[in-house]
Amino acid sequence: MRRGDSVVCLDDFSTGDPENIAPLLSHPGFAFQHADVSVSAEVAGRVDAVAHLASPASPPDYLRRPLETLRVGSRGTENALRLALRHDARFILASTSEIYGDPLVHPQEEAYWGNVNSIGPRSVYDEAKRYAEAVSAAYRRTHGLNVGIARIFNTYGPRMRPHDGRVVSSFITQALTGEPLTIYGDGKQTRSFCYVDDLVRGLLALLDSSEMGPFNLGNPVERTVTELAEAVLAMTGSPSEVKHHPLPVDDPVRRRPVITRAREVLGWEPEIDITEGLRRTVAYFAARPDRLGASAAAIRGDQDETVPLTAVTGAATATQTIPGPAAETTGATPATAGPSGSGG
Repeated sequence: MRRGDSVVCLDDFSTGDPENIAPLLSHPGFAFQHADVSVSAEVAGRVDAVAHLASPASPPDYLRRPLETLRVGSRGTENALRLALRHDARFILASTSEIYGDPLVHPQEEAYWGNVNSIGPRSVYDEAKRYAEAVSAAYRRTHGLNVGIARIFNTYGPRMRPHDGRVVSSFITQALTGEPLTIYGDGKQTRSFCYVDDLVRGLLALLDSSEMGPFNLGNPVERTVTELAEAVLAMTGSPSEVKHHPLPVDDPVRRRPVITRAREVLGWEPEIDITEGLRRTVAYFAARPDRLGASAAAIRGDQDETVPLTAVTGAATATQTIPGPAAETTGATPATAGPSGSGG
């Protein structure tokens, strides 16, 4: 939006939040359509690029909604691809580091094919994204579609939902509400945390290129979950203790991207370190105490994956609507269509 693009956002708010796009609704270059891309992805006017970001992306979300996750990775991706094909548009897919499963190769580079349990509980997300990559590549080979694939590693920052079950949001919510910080396993498992602004720069660099990739987009600085918990406690000054729970099935033990390809081809690498990123994220969460209080119970202890999102005050649901014009009535010519629907 800042660089002058016209943007149409498609979302059903099944895992999103209307608040995130509220400041854009009065912008003449922005249009919103309430849509489930698993059903249809239709945009009026010219479309130059399609960014397909739609999917539940946190484990509690996709374990709670397994069939919807598979649908958006398959039918949703195909609908978005067909939209791009009709307009001869650039198409980028938000894939995931979960492509690599619980990796037997460390760190992970794009040439690694992964170690995924195709029938395990996490497979609904892993295999949905693997299929999304396969069908995107097939559209490029068969139809000559201008496809790009980003494999996104752990991303955090403002606008995350406090109850979404990701480790950064959970730790911050628990620390600010005085709840014990939940660590699954012994806490020695590693992740590489990329601040959202850095990720967005990477996605835009991919969008503006004609490269297919896939490209790992993530921060190559690896740290343990225990180290993250200690950093959050220090930053918030929280007296919360740490409690350990069993490691979930097929949870990856180590995760760190090799980003050489993104550096050399896209000219991209992360710039914001974990201290600054956490500072900004903690400030965002601390400014919303009502949401934190309502979310604390949903992420307390060993999470029950069946807890409905509607149990959390302020949580977005598929029945929510948002004020503002639909895309057909804005008069704007869409340059970028971004089917979302995730906290991605």
